[in-house]
Amino acid sequence: MVVTAIAPGARVLIRDAEWIVKRVDRTGTGGQSLQVIGVSEIVRHKEARFLSEIEGKSITVLDPAETELVPDTSPQFRNSRLYLESLLRQSPPTGNDLWIGHRAAIDDLPYQLDPALLAREQSRQRILMADAVGLGKTIEMGILLSELINRGKGKRILVVTTKSMMTQFQKELWTRFTIPLVRLDSPTSQEDRLPARKRGPFQGLS
Repeated sequence: MVVTAIAPGARVLIRDAEWIVKRVDRTGTGGQSLQVIGVSEIVRHKEARFLSEIEGKSITVLDPAETELVPDTSPQFRNSRLYLESLLRQSPPTGNDLWIGHRAAIDDLPYQLDPALLAREQSRQRILMADAVGLGKTIEMGILLSELINRGKGKRILVVTTKSMMTQFQKELWTRFTIPLVRLDSPTSQEDRLPARKRGPFQGLS
């Protein structure tokens, strides 16, 4: 069936591929901008954005009542349990507690967790870290960035620092938090840019 209003969580058929709608935004011209993730084999796990004004009536919302149920014949429903576990692990946390930042390759001190805890209580994160030299401001920032990335709020990160600190900063963020930073101080930086989908705390590059 074809409808005009589409809600997050709906399964849609666009360009002969099946997608799950993650987010719906209203465009300035009155249409809808659909942020989706692929489900069918060719586009599986790929993210895309479609505009209802361009796709038009080719966007088809799939009726959940027509879903074909397939029995799980694995021992003790192992396949179903693994699938549900993977979905839970991919779900971003919604509480204010630290979820992943303090699990990095660090020996954290209690005060180093304060910036991330304070930021989680704010609707818009605005934090100034002004600790003395050697107290771990890089670790504090890495913990905060890891939490924001895991919650889908750290898709783009810009670090402005002196040239003498760039290598150290880049090394610390990668070795401790697996956050890759690309230097923008060379003409070839645009060619070396990492895809956004490969960024994230504790995810190796493939």
